[in-house]
Amino acid sequence: MRFLVDGMLGKLTRWLRMLGYDVEYHNALNDEELIAIAGREGRILLTRDLDLYQKAKNRGLNALLIKGRNEAEKLAELAKTLKIRLEIDTAISRCPKCNSKIRPIKKEEIIDRIPESTSRFYDEFWICTKCGQIYWHGSHWRRINETLKLARKLAGEGVESRKTGESSG
Repeated sequence: MRFLVDGMLGKLTRWLRMLGYDVEYHNALNDEELIAIAGREGRILLTRDLDLYQKAKNRGLNALLIKGRNEAEKLAELAKTLKIRLEIDTAISRCPKCNSKIRPIKKEEIIDRIPESTSRFYDEFWICTKCGQIYWHGSHWRRINETLKLARKLAGEGVESRKTGESSG
C-alpha cells in the first residue's frame, strides 16, 4: 500500500513511514493537485477534509476520511479499515522525514554524528539512505510502543503483531 496524505495529517505521515509504508505528504497543494497525484500514482488518499474526500471518491479514487482525534485512534482506524500492521520492523521502516529507506549502520561509522551519551547507552543505529538522518531506539521508543499498543487495542483483538504473530489487546 502506498499513501498520499494531505497537510492535516503530518504526524500520521511519520507514523506510517516508521511502519514501513511509502507515504507522500503535501501541505501546500490544492485538492485538484492532490487528486491528480493520487490517481496518477495509484496512492490511497488520506485526509481529514470531507470536501477533498468526497471529490476523490466521486472520481473513483481510493480515499479515506480520517476521523481519529489522536495518533493512536488514527492508526487504529487504518488497521481496521486497511488491515495495516501496527508493529515497527526496522528492516522495512522508512525515514519519517523524507520517506526513503533506512538501513542499519555501525556505531563506529556515525560516532562523530551522535551525542556522546547516546554512544554510551545505545549500540543499534539506522541511517536514512537519502537525507542521512540517524535513528536509534532512544527514550522516545517507549512512547512509540505505548502509542502502537493503544492503537492495537483500539483496533480490536483481531490485529496481530507482525513480529510475534500473537494477538494484541
